[in-house]
Amino acid sequence: MFSYMKFTGIRIKQALLITAAIGVIFSIALIFIADHSVNAAAEGKIFESAQQIPAKKAALLLGANKYVPDGRENLFYNYRIDAAVALYDAHKVEFILVSGDNSRVEYSEPELMKTDLIAAGIPEENIVTDFAGFRTWDSVIRANKVFLENDFIVISQEFHNQRALYAAQANNIEAIAFNAQDVPVAVSPRIWIRERLARVKALLDALFNTGPKFLGEEIPIL
Repeated sequence: MFSYMKFTGIRIKQALLITAAIGVIFSIALIFIADHSVNAAAEGKIFESAQQIPAKKAALLLGANKYVPDGRENLFYNYRIDAAVALYDAHKVEFILVSGDNSRVEYSEPELMKTDLIAAGIPEENIVTDFAGFRTWDSVIRANKVFLENDFIVISQEFHNQRALYAAQANNIEAIAFNAQDVPVAVSPRIWIRERLARVKALLDALFNTGPKFLGEEIPIL
């Protein structure tokens, strides 16, 4: 009896190990597929120079926290603002659609971005705010479905632009992207890991045709 129980216990452990191994292999494969799909969607659609990028009516500026948890300024945010100003000053866009998180009363990414863009010299009437851009997927779809833009420039860091362009492609939206200055991985190593998971989520969003959290009435950019 004891030998049978011991044998059964070994078999259960083996089954658990095999199951865990299959889970790890599947997860790695899913991450690889998502990464490849996102990179492929952005091929040939990303620009580094404000002088070389084609002009469009509007740019979609993706939101970020202005400050990191320890109170320092967030370089990702600062560089995105700089990139938006560079595009506007180069006469490559007329309007900038700022899209970000506005889920807390005391914090609004769109308002912060709008304030900083105005301070940098962009007229208020050329800035449009999207307060329901809770994630990149939502921001891209809302730019099309709510603000009625189907051919625009996305502004963010390259890794983020790639995912935004994947979202655009998955939703039949024409878009190109302008890279803000990147931030070394050493400054924020969690970003690399978080981005891999975000790409898997984007792949699943495309697979299941996920819509944004909110849509609402149409607000054409004029």
